[in-house]
Amino acid sequence: MSASGRWWRLAAVAVVAVLVAALVGVVVAFPSVAAITCPGCYGLEQERPGLYVEPGLTAVQHREVIHAVDEGTQRVKEYFGDLRSEPDVLVCLTEECYTRIGGGRERGIAVLYRAVMLSPRGIDPVIAAHELTHVELRARLGRASVPQWFDEGLAVLVSDDPRYLLPEGAPDRCRVEPTGPLPETLDAWLRDAGEDAQVYAQAACVVSRWTAWNDLHGLIAHLAAGGAFPQS
Repeated sequence: MSASGRWWRLAAVAVVAVLVAALVGVVVAFPSVAAITCPGCYGLEQERPGLYVEPGLTAVQHREVIHAVDEGTQRVKEYFGDLRSEPDVLVCLTEECYTRIGGGRERGIAVLYRAVMLSPRGIDPVIAAHELTHVELRARLGRASVPQWFDEGLAVLVSDDPRYLLPEGAPDRCRVEPTGPLPETLDAWLRDAGEDAQVYAQAACVVSRWTAWNDLHGLIAHLAAGGAFPQS
């Protein structure tokens, strides 16, 4: 083999080594990203296109999973009028499974706005709809964004979460009035919500009142076209 041939071979080996190291780094540092990329690599089985579940479901668990995902999806579709997102949904029936795919103490989470992971505590239409709303809103916004409190408040509203909203049909669905500015960024939201979950109720209060008098679809179109989020 010529010197140039050896050089190219060594270069190819080096490139492969770098790519493997990068892949291992992603798997270790961001298991949820790796899991939504390859659910089967984390022990999940495909129930149907777009739905991956921990194996060994009983008949009752199977019905609960299907109901949670289908009902959650229907709530999002009914609210927005149609669906523009097609997220994969990963469902764990044990905490061990959820930890393995990168989950934490939350009931569910939207990963990179392209997939949803549900924990054993999140196999519920409300939780599924909440996380699916995040994905659907992102699909409609494109590169635009909204304050985190609006994103979370809308997810509570679409999912019709009774923990944070009064029943539909009430003159005002607010359970908890905001006491000050709501978190604008994800980091601030996670910090505040970790200290007091009722920040969800406060955000839902503001969003429910806003949507009662304003056009959500118009706002999304405005933002997607490069417009600014309205200041209160």
